[in-house]
Amino acid sequence: MALCLVSSADHSSSTPSRMRCQELRQFGQKLVRRRLLEPTNDSKSPTAPLNTLKLVAFGVASTLGAGVYILVGEVAMFIAGPAIIISFLVAAVSSVLSGLCYAEFGTQVSWTGSAYLYSYISMGELWAFITAWNLILSYVIGTGSVARAWSIAFDSLIGNHIFQALEGTFSPYMPYYLAKYPDFLALSLVLLLTGVLVLGVRESVLVGKISTGINLLVLSFIILSGFIKGDLHNWKLTEQDYTLNTSESGDIYSLGPLGSGGFVPFNYDGILHGAALCFYSFVGFDDIVTKGEEAPNPHRSIPISIMSTVFICFLAYFGVSATLTLMVPYYQIQPDSPFPQAFLHVGWGPARYVVAVGILCFLLYRLQSSLFPVPQVIQEMAEDGLLFRGLARTHARTKTPIMATVSSGILAGIMALLFEFSNLVDLMSIGHLLVYSLVAFFVLVLRYQPDCNLSKNEKIEDKIQMMPLVKENPLDSEPEAGSSKTLKSLWLPVSTTPTQKSAQIVYGCAFLLVLLLTIPSLILAQWPSQVFSGDPVLTTVAVLLLLLTTGVMIIIWRQPQDPSPLPFRVPALPLLPLVSIFVNIYLMMQITSGTWAIFGIWNVVGKWLSGIKGLLE
Repeated sequence: MALCLVSSADHSSSTPSRMRCQELRQFGQKLVRRRLLEPTNDSKSPTAPLNTLKLVAFGVASTLGAGVYILVGEVAMFIAGPAIIISFLVAAVSSVLSGLCYAEFGTQVSWTGSAYLYSYISMGELWAFITAWNLILSYVIGTGSVARAWSIAFDSLIGNHIFQALEGTFSPYMPYYLAKYPDFLALSLVLLLTGVLVLGVRESVLVGKISTGINLLVLSFIILSGFIKGDLHNWKLTEQDYTLNTSESGDIYSLGPLGSGGFVPFNYDGILHGAALCFYSFVGFDDIVTKGEEAPNPHRSIPISIMSTVFICFLAYFGVSATLTLMVPYYQIQPDSPFPQAFLHVGWGPARYVVAVGILCFLLYRLQSSLFPVPQVIQEMAEDGLLFRGLARTHARTKTPIMATVSSGILAGIMALLFEFSNLVDLMSIGHLLVYSLVAFFVLVLRYQPDCNLSKNEKIEDKIQMMPLVKENPLDSEPEAGSSKTLKSLWLPVSTTPTQKSAQIVYGCAFLLVLLLTIPSLILAQWPSQVFSGDPVLTTVAVLLLLLTTGVMIIIWRQPQDPSPLPFRVPALPLLPLVSIFVNIYLMMQITSGTWAIFGIWNVVGKWLSGIKGLLE
């Protein structure tokens, strides 16, 4: 009898633990469930096909923005000096690597239209939430930064009266981590734009073309002026020049830092820190993949368009940054209004008004177009159940997602109101660098998954089902053959096509590689001079990490890839995605600790909202 009671007690105590295990298992499956694609009979073709030239024009219009007019002044004056052109080159290389990964990811599922849906279809719910949440951050910050840039440019044009009035009133009460004064003009612009979007106004193609034309005319005028009025001596400045300019101005505080002078006044640390900020200027090329459904030949046109867009934008940034630093000594640049003040500096006073008006017109259009993608991402997440479903509610007449538009507009307005332009640039850069790193990781993992080709010829509609990325290995139920067999499979896979076991190996090795790449990025960012001077401890650590990284990469390389034909394949797999991840992580390490703190808070808030949503539903 006692034995039966003991047995019954054991059974009753084990029941809750089993239930907990089952709940944890169901929660884990939910995190990795993927959106499946099912073919339908609806096969409408795009009414206005976009060829490669149109895609390039769209990409350039989406990429050239506030970075070319405002950011270049701050980076040149305080961070990189004339070597800002090298910073733009490093940022362009990072964008090219990310663009190649984006091209493979986008051409596989060209109709989905965003990195969020790509990750949901291919990687699972957890990755989709992380990707989308940081995309929302980047888009919202992008809107806030353009609004702040427009406000700065307008205030500079009218003599900085807004700045002087607001700074004198609010500056003593603003915390150090916020802007010197709340920018009510930028807030008003964002709220006005939000109201226009709520009314159902759509982005105008004609207005976009006119705005892009104005932008190209302004850029061409600036670059040509640099050839005429530029002075190569401004790339070879010395302390004597600095002292002379100080005596002429009569106020040393009106000048920026000299550094060591010359072309690279702030050493290579400044170049790399500047590259992390200049990456902001290339954000937008990924919008090309959202037009994959409208491209008649996306497997060819999307990769070519992305590469061409990055190259054209680099030429523009190279031209304007070289022009600025040739026209004005880098320590005399006015960061809030670099180009109008540069024309005033060389004696072309009337030209500064023409340039300022052109910049304001273009930034106003960029402000309008930058907020368009945010409600769409929020609405998609809400429809999929990753955010509150009320955010997916649309207006009956205009079909506008009201709650998504209002919430994103308010958030962007708060960002523009309270944060400096440079802080917004940092936040946007870190958000997009993370998303691009995730895309490179997805490409690396998916190539080694069984049946990873998601392309279909049919038009598809989406459905969410419970489907883990890496299924349980059917061999797990069989007895273990020994560790030697497992180790042998790392170097000599038994199959020439991907299996669940090889997919799990790649998945685990890819995570390990991200960790191994993060450590040297952190070391290089924090102690660059010690590393390059041959510090024995750091050199030993770097060599060990390099050997480990090479060994793990070889293990991935030895695993079988999916032989299914893909519309576009990233070359040199697994090397190129890993290089892209390393460069992106390294640039992220150049961002300030305060920006990392805000970025961490944003992601914690996202997890908290997701948890609250799960409890309520």
